[in-house]
Amino acid sequence: MIKIDDCDLNLTDTITCGQLFRYFEIDDGSYDIVIKDRVINVRMDKNTLIVKSNVEDNLENIVRYYFDLDTNYKLLRDNIIKMDNKLYECANNSVGLRMLRQDPTEMIISYIISANNKVNRISNSINLLCYKYGKKVIFENREYYLFPSIEKLNNLTIKDFNDLKIGFRDKYVFDAVKKLNNKEIDIDKIKSLNSNDALDYLMKINGVGPKVASCILLFGYSRFDVFPVDTWATKEICNLHPEINPTQKAVIEFAKNKYKDLSGIALQYMFHNLRNKKY
Repeated sequence: MIKIDDCDLNLTDTITCGQLFRYFEIDDGSYDIVIKDRVINVRMDKNTLIVKSNVEDNLENIVRYYFDLDTNYKLLRDNIIKMDNKLYECANNSVGLRMLRQDPTEMIISYIISANNKVNRISNSINLLCYKYGKKVIFENREYYLFPSIEKLNNLTIKDFNDLKIGFRDKYVFDAVKKLNNKEIDIDKIKSLNSNDALDYLMKINGVGPKVASCILLFGYSRFDVFPVDTWATKEICNLHPEINPTQKAVIEFAKNKYKDLSGIALQYMFHNLRNKKY
């Protein structure tokens, strides 16, 4: 077990704000999360993050990276408000919300599954994928499954993917796996591309459009300069700025010019604020 003190982290908001599909709330109020090669259990005690894992090696560094704990989010919030004072409420209602640094391969598959889909169905399909093809881990007498390797997924057919109840997305996941496996889509190459080129590169995968590609970059590569746009995002930003033409292209252009390299965080703050208002 490790303890990380003085965390500017709202654990519940960060985990449940829509950027993470696989988390499990435990009866004691903590959360189990499957990340890469291990399962972690996390909880907050005031400003201290307490972490347990089935793999203790390099645990603090991995947790710090995953929760982006070494980034000054107060400064980011202040900068967003300076860019757009209409986001004052959104930013201040999102204190402690951090952007998770998730595995790129998992994000590619997960966000293809997410297209025009409901959150519970997305989570169920990803969990089923891991259950069928991932490595089993027993942690605290609870059973979990790691996300399967791309080599393992490369053995699957379109029907195998369809059996995960992902509908029309089966052929797109199949295409992504093939392209990842033969390096037509190279996970590491994406790191060296600027975000515009990376978006175009990811859209070589069948069925991947601007929103899915942007989500992959935002949640898998910490590219805060991308702005995944859907109906709710268009509606919310146009409510704040009625002068914007309510089209995807116009909204993305506005965000790029207004929020620059913090566009993705601004979007997450808007979504978090809107979600809390609704629920």
